[in-house]
Amino acid sequence: MTTVTVRYFAAARAASGIDEEPLTVPTPATVETVLRAATSAHGAELERVLTRCSYLHNEIAVRDRGAAMADGDQLDILPPFAGG
Repeated sequence: MTTVTVRYFAAARAASGIDEEPLTVPTPATVETVLRAATSAHGAELERVLTRCSYLHNEIAVRDRGAAMADGDQLDILPPFAGG
């Protein structure tokens, strides 16, 4: 098993109801398996938000949801931010 710390920001935080949590998923873990675990834990509203999000894997932008994740890694979920 692989445990990843997931941090939620903005709309993802509102949809999950928390700032961060450890999620444990089967090994080999990927960004996608972690996102599925988050959706399973927090429901349809988070799933809807995730379709618009970008992700940081250990503080580096990742676009490939098949990217490998290791035990102790961090995944930040970042919805689009408004501003100017």
